[in-house]
Amino acid sequence: MTTFELNGKEVTVDVPDDTPLLWVLRDELRMTGTKFGCGIAQCGACTVYLNGMTRRSCVTPVSMAEGAFVTTIEGLDGVEAEAVQQAWAKLDVPQCGWCQSGQVMSATALLREIPDPSDEDIDNAMAGNICRCATYVRIRKAIHDAADTLEG
Repeated sequence: MTTFELNGKEVTVDVPDDTPLLWVLRDELRMTGTKFGCGIAQCGACTVYLNGMTRRSCVTPVSMAEGAFVTTIEGLDGVEAEAVQQAWAKLDVPQCGWCQSGQVMSATALLREIPDPSDEDIDNAMAGNICRCATYVRIRKAIHDAADTLEG
């Protein structure tokens, strides 16, 4: 049994300790906003926050979540998250949308750490998030737009 806080609510799951957190979130807890992309922590589609830090849930055993705080795209909130989500919609960032929950999670984490990021900051922070539709230019522009919104 593993108990952790998911999006502000305590949950307990009865799965093997080495079960990837991604599958616990999607299959056991029905948090399907977190996506499977590669299974080897290379694409970022499965990005969640574990105790406030970005984490690739496809390679994170559920045992690491014991007593922790896990946030998925469904529970993402705060001014940075709102600014990112508004910029994503305003600039029509998603194309197929598969990677977008991971992109939004990473972009929000970036703005929480660096409120006015440079292109280099954005490229470094988002390097682990692959967009198969190649909307990288719109992603960078949306992050700058979100930063401007937060500044104003």
